[in-house]
Amino acid sequence: MKTTVEISEPVLREAKETGHREGTTLRNLVEEGLRLALQRREETGKFRLRDASVGGKGLQPGVEGATWQEMLDLAYRGRGS
Repeated sequence: MKTTVEISEPVLREAKETGHREGTTLRNLVEEGLRLALQRREETGKFRLRDASVGGKGLQPGVEGATWQEMLDLAYRGRGS
């Protein structure tokens, strides 16, 4: 399949030099790079945000079931918002 990609001049120049030195094509280098990038992403898995909560017992009474907007309104009440 043919496609068009924009590659910065320095990277393209280095890729062409590497291809010439190693006796391979730019196409093969691009495919190898994409395969490695996809493999690395697959190996690292999905991003998971660490639990940064602090001690406490969850939501304060009366807030459970509130919408996000209602919680924001409570958080910023009296703070000029």
